[in-house]
Amino acid sequence: MHVAAAAALVIALAVPAARAETIGGNPGPEHNYICPHADGKPALDCYFDAVAHLYTMCRNVKAIEIIEYGYENSREGVNAAKSESCLDKQKQSIARPYQAALKEAKVSKQAVEGLRSLQEMWLAAMTHLQWHSGESDAEYKTRVARPYDEFNERITGIRKIVSIVETHTEPAPAATKTKKAKPQPKAKPH
Repeated sequence: MHVAAAAALVIALAVPAARAETIGGNPGPEHNYICPHADGKPALDCYFDAVAHLYTMCRNVKAIEIIEYGYENSREGVNAAKSESCLDKQKQSIARPYQAALKEAKVSKQAVEGLRSLQEMWLAAMTHLQWHSGESDAEYKTRVARPYDEFNERITGIRKIVSIVETHTEPAPAATKTKKAKPQPKAKPH
């Protein structure tokens, strides 16, 4: 038994580890859980992908709770524990892509404000995934699907702002490595 374990260990160590690539502050592509549709793309793309993707993850968890316990009981005590855990996890998961997106969007104060607004909207949508008392099945499903349109609307606006600013702004001149010598004042003849 020990020989088999030792052989497995030797084989595992001999196989080169997969090189992790960073996308929007997250490892990828094969490890990119947070923004899986933004491999190799800039930080803004990763964050925009993460907004919808992570919302979907928690929406699916809430759907499972509803299937398991029914609408009325899905928000009671431990029955809602999975979605509460999902919310906590995804708040942590989106933090790095959000910070990277803010850094990339700093070309425009409006773009940064748009990102902050989108983040607040995302958090509100995540916290309102639970079923509301008296809501029909159709009303619930319509309500939890609506944030996707709202996310896309905000994302389109932010992309437009960044594009306009980048198109109409000259890059800052590169710093020179050597400083020009100060001209020396000429001596006045006596």
